This record gives sequence, C-alpha cells and structure tokens, in this order.
Amino acid sequence: MSLAVSTSTDLDIAPIAGYLGADVSGISLAEEISPENAERLRNALFEYKVLFFRDQPLDHTQHIRFSRTFGKVTPAHPYEDKAPAGYPEILEVDSRKYAAKAGTKSYSYANFWHSDVTALINPPAVTTLRAELVPEVGGDTTWTDLVAAYANLPASLQKLLDSSYAEHRFGGRAPRWVAGSESDTKAKTIPIISEHPIVRVHPVTGARALFISPGFTSRIVGLNARQSDRILDLLFDEIANPAYTVRIRWTPNSLGVWDNRATAHLAPTDLDHLDVVRVLYRTTIEGDVPVGADGGSSRSISGDPFLA
Repeated sequence: MSLAVSTSTDLDIAPIAGYLGADVSGISLAEEISPENAERLRNALFEYKVLFFRDQPLDHTQHIRFSRTFGKVTPAHPYEDKAPAGYPEILEVDSRKYAAKAGTKSYSYANFWHSDVTALINPPAVTTLRAELVPEVGGDTTWTDLVAAYANLPASLQKLLDSSYAEHRFGGRAPRWVAGSESDTKAKTIPIISEHPIVRVHPVTGARALFISPGFTSRIVGLNARQSDRILDLLFDEIANPAYTVRIRWTPNSLGVWDNRATAHLAPTDLDHLDVVRVLYRTTIEGDVPVGADGGSSRSISGDPFLA
C-alpha cells in the first residue's frame, strides 16, 4: 500500500524568538513528506536552527521516516545497546533509565548545556526528539544559538578563537555521573575523544559558530589547565546568554528538530525534586567532520566515526 504524501500548501513556519526557533504547522509528519515541503523544512532549519511541531502522533517507523528528511539516520547512540526492538535508530530518553545509568536521579543524558555527542569525530548534523510522556509542569528544553554567540564576541577574541581547538569527551571537564555507574564505566572503557575547532564553519550556510559546550568540552588544546578553564568559563557564560535562547514547552506528540552544528541545548533542570516520569524518543542524522575558520578539520583522539 502506498503512503499518503503530505503536499499541503498550508505549511506555515512562524519564528518564536529573536535569534532562533520556529513553530511549524500545516503538515502531517505521519505522511510521506513531498520533495517541495522537505526542501522548505530543510531551508527553515538552516535559517531558524530549531523547528517545533505540535500534535504529531507518530510511531517509531514514522518518526524514522520523517527523520530521513534531513539525511541518513544513524544508530541510536555510540554507547546505546538497548534500543527498542526492531528500531536501532531510536534512543529512548526515559528518565527512569537515565537514573539507572548515571547512578543518580537524571531526566536526560545531560541537564547542562551541550550539543549532541560532540565527542565523536563527526557529531550528528541534526537531532529530532519526539515527546510521548511529559510532566504536566516543568521539563522544558532550552536551545541557544551558537552562531549568535560567536557573532557577538569582540573581533579580537574572535581572531584568537578562529585558530583554536578544544578537546571534547563525555562529561566535559567534570562528569556528573556516579563513579562505577554504567555511564562512568562506558566512558572509561570505550573512550570517545575528539579535538574540534572552537569556531566551526557550517557546511551549508557558511556561518561561524562557537562550537563548545560544558557537556563535552574538556579543555582548550595548547593551554595549561588554569588558562583553559578561564577562557572556557567565559565562553560557556556567553553561550548561556538568555538573549540567544529559545525555550520550548513539551506536550504529548510534539516533536523538535534542531541543527546540532549551530546550537547547544539544555535539558530540564526543574524536575529533580518532583516525582514524575519523562519519556521522549530521539533520532540523529549522520554528521560531517567539523571544519574550522582556519580551514583545519577536527582530529580523532579515540573512537570511530559514527555512520548510518
């Protein structure tokens, strides 16, 4: 049986914050996306960096099919071996499972700023996240525009960073999981470490982004620990500037898509004192090896490319 094709001319893309983020309506993601609408969605993603869809009931098969709008869908995660049966591309973002992995209460991998899996030599290009079970209050996700963060730095600091590289590893400078937990064991026994340009040039738009985050960035290459920490603290403060952010309230059957090359995001930080469950499903799109403003490329220290 052939699939219905979503060819709606009612597709509406409405910006929701000053720098990034747009609500998308007038389309059913459960249907096959027409080439025209697929192109519009990709262009909107490059422009707004985060797209958000409401009232989109999808199963895993439909979610994976929609994800292909943006490229090749990878396996769930380099450390994940418990994807839903028959769906190796799906990562379950289940608060109960994350708590067990980390050895402490947790509602996602990282409730601090991060771009997805930047320890990889080719971090995901795009991420999609679909909400199934979310609390009635709290549990929002916030994204920040790494292009804006770079653009608003003084020219002298931009020049310094344009030729600088930073190490990325799971946990960044200070891993927040419990020693001996599943998360701790995997990070130590299967290390994935890369050195990326601090200023990344987007392969499609050519925009320069401040490609660092506390979730993965551990040090600046070539500096001693004190120097590195002070500069990273400054840059982490900059990417957390509320002016560059958009915050989205999850509802059941909502779905977010973001450009992982130009954004970082912050998982919920307001749920740890509440007895609630939060379940979402994630896919990622195969990424390219980052290229810096100086023309140099990322370097793998440990771990293989993550391919679809």
